[in-house]
Amino acid sequence: MVTAFQNSQVLLLAAVLLAACLAKLTVREPAAEESHQVHGVPVPAGLARLTALRGSRGMAVGLGLGEGVLGLALLVTSHLGVRLATTVAFAAATWVVGELRVRRPDAGCGCFGGLSARKVERRSVLRAVLFTGAAVASLGAPLAGLDVLMDVQARVGLVLAVELALFAALSPELSALVERRGLPHYTSRPAMPCERRRSPIEETYATLYDSPAWVEHENVVASAVALDVWREGCWRFVVFPARVDERDIEIVFAVSTAERDRTVRSALVASDRDVNPHPAPDTAQDVASASDVASASVPELDISDVSGAPVGHQLPSVSSSGGASS
Repeated sequence: MVTAFQNSQVLLLAAVLLAACLAKLTVREPAAEESHQVHGVPVPAGLARLTALRGSRGMAVGLGLGEGVLGLALLVTSHLGVRLATTVAFAAATWVVGELRVRRPDAGCGCFGGLSARKVERRSVLRAVLFTGAAVASLGAPLAGLDVLMDVQARVGLVLAVELALFAALSPELSALVERRGLPHYTSRPAMPCERRRSPIEETYATLYDSPAWVEHENVVASAVALDVWREGCWRFVVFPARVDERDIEIVFAVSTAERDRTVRSALVASDRDVNPHPAPDTAQDVASASDVASASVPELDISDVSGAPVGHQLPSVSSSGGASS
């Protein structure tokens, strides 16, 4: 069974490499405007140049040809050097996809040419990790890909079918291919309107923690416990305390409650502690004085009758809780 599993990995990797080669050579990536910022944060110059190089047509053709050569080599030879080169290639691709997800969430990975133009998702990273594991497993396969095809065993076919189904589930490129070919894209049911959809709080936190907005601000969040949470229509708002430049502020995240393609937005606002640094009176005498003021009738005053009051002075206002605030 182990040998059958290893041989099936050779066929899987060869098919993936040849498919990636074909996609890079035939499907061009859409031209996008050059951006030097991600969510308002400037992109380092080295990373910007690397992203521009990755998106160039010459680089896409070169990578596609290299992948095609590796895929054909896996089919015709069982040489260890070919298997090692394939493992290194998939490990490098995994690192690149992971870096793009963290540092350039607005850019596609280009794994399958123009079909991979959408932003990198978690399933793209997981797919790259699984392919790297398959490449490691193929190091001990005794047969080349064509030798396995000439005598396909039932166990090899079963393992290969399961892995191809998993590969399809982890590939957002399939929906892009359907849209490009103009085929009808059927879904099981229409999406429920976001303002009426029930959105559990666990879903909101999962969407928030997986968003670029959280990655941008998580280093200044002062506590993992939210100060306030409420929902308005299609958005759930989550407020966290934060500290920036020795100042207490609050970060408000707006998390979409839609069923699909949920987005997260953020805003920095002044903290109540920064706006009103003077605490309410807490002594018994102050509370009693405030109660007396609240219970007394205050006549209408003419500002011309007030003498000795400094310019800009304001009389204390009475809060509904019985305390005076300034």
